[in-house]
Amino acid sequence: MSLDTEFERVSLPLANAFTIARGTQETAENVIVKITDEGGMTGIGGAAPSAHYGETADTVEAVLPELLDVVEAVGDPHALTTIEERMRHTVERNPAARCAVSIALHDLAAKRTGLPLYRMWGLDPAETPTSSFTIGLDTTEKIREKTADAVDAGYSTLKVKLGTDRDREIIEAIREEAPNATLRVDANEAWTPRETVRNSRWLADHDVEFIEQPVSAADPAGLKFAYERSELPIAADESCITLSDIPEIADKCDIANLKLMKCGGLLEAKRMVHAARAEGLEVMLGCMIESNASIAAGVHLGPLLDYADLDGSLLLESDPYEGVPLSEGEMQLTTRELPGTGVRPE
Repeated sequence: MSLDTEFERVSLPLANAFTIARGTQETAENVIVKITDEGGMTGIGGAAPSAHYGETADTVEAVLPELLDVVEAVGDPHALTTIEERMRHTVERNPAARCAVSIALHDLAAKRTGLPLYRMWGLDPAETPTSSFTIGLDTTEKIREKTADAVDAGYSTLKVKLGTDRDREIIEAIREEAPNATLRVDANEAWTPRETVRNSRWLADHDVEFIEQPVSAADPAGLKFAYERSELPIAADESCITLSDIPEIADKCDIANLKLMKCGGLLEAKRMVHAARAEGLEVMLGCMIESNASIAAGVHLGPLLDYADLDGSLLLESDPYEGVPLSEGEMQLTTRELPGTGVRPE
């Protein structure tokens, strides 16, 4: 068997500038990978690198030739474990680049069986949670508008970015616009441990569900301090990157927040889910701002999750790829039942 591989970089403007505690983003640079078998069937995957984790579109483009050489050398899209292991040994870091290849391989392997990816994995789509929709930092009036738009669009779970000197004002404004919505907050490492504990009290008064990564990932003792004293559950994101991090965070949080672009591939993500369960943690899957070329694969992991934050493609002005339908936060795995991840050109 032989496989042909290619990749291209795409610049995807956002519908609105997206701001978190670390900065503002107006465009998402993604890299799309395609792997084609000798019968002309193509698997599609995407990389959405984050400079916070030391990756850019440039670094992804730099290492993809080596990774795709591994794919072509093995030549079998069903040899997923072998290829992912060899890729990790070939390029130790660059998880987003490896993830793009992993997604494209899984898409192709599932297409060759004629099954949607979740069915190839034997998962039950009825267990898929609802995805949240993210409200980024902005002026309070703009946040009100974004919240009202999200509620009008049918989103019942909102993830709110915090980490400013007006966090309480933001939450109060959102609560006024969305009194019945489930709220989750993400401080992106912007608070101290003691601030987290104090903030958890008034956030609990506003019926917030949990707090995501309130303190620096470089301060594991601080994360544990916050976890032990917070009025609300704590989710670890920046503190939870790869499989080896799961035991380290097990006594410091309630929820492990995984991202495909952090861990490097779908097989690693599944290992992390099972490891987190073994440690008594709940599991969430998040995303970067990314095309359906990669978001769709995350949706197929949905039945393994307690929480999902897979709205990355919804924040784009337009997406060159169509994925699993995601309407009002409902990840509709059974709507089209396309083989593979369900990704196809728009």
